[in-house]
Amino acid sequence: MSQSIDLAQINALDRAGFARVLGSVFEHFPQAADGAWAQRPFASVSALHEAMMDVVRTLGAAAQRDFLNLHPLLSGANIRAGTMTADSNAEQKSAGLDAMSAQQESALDRLNAAYLERHGFPFIICVRHYTREGIFASLERRLGRSTEQELEEALAQIAAITRGRLHARLGVAA
Repeated sequence: MSQSIDLAQINALDRAGFARVLGSVFEHFPQAADGAWAQRPFASVSALHEAMMDVVRTLGAAAQRDFLNLHPLLSGANIRAGTMTADSNAEQKSAGLDAMSAQQESALDRLNAAYLERHGFPFIICVRHYTREGIFASLERRLGRSTEQELEEALAQIAAITRGRLHARLGVAA
């Protein structure tokens, strides 16, 4: 989304406008924006982001897993197919996931499948904070962790992803 809007304008939006502008910050989960709307006015972009994260954090266990499963797998094939949101597509490209060798793509597919099988939700990482090699190393390391640890880590990574997306929407430095 290329639109830039400031915090004062965000605070002045009606519920529908708020959802239209911020609904895609969280991957396929406009409920984060909808749930945060009632807490306006926000004193800062950080307060706005925390209100949106609180919607996710307070979901029941099953709903939280459903939310995590809305996130795409890291995949060069998904980038080429154009099956992800514009934000996810751009983020994965920024980490070079669109320029992997066939061997790297195969390894990523294998690791993604193992992670999903072990934890029941996709591997989630704020790719713009990592190199492609760092993503692979993190995936291999995190594959061996407990699902409880990974639930916490997934939410922390989502916080980093969505903070960056929100800052981009409001035209502020991340």
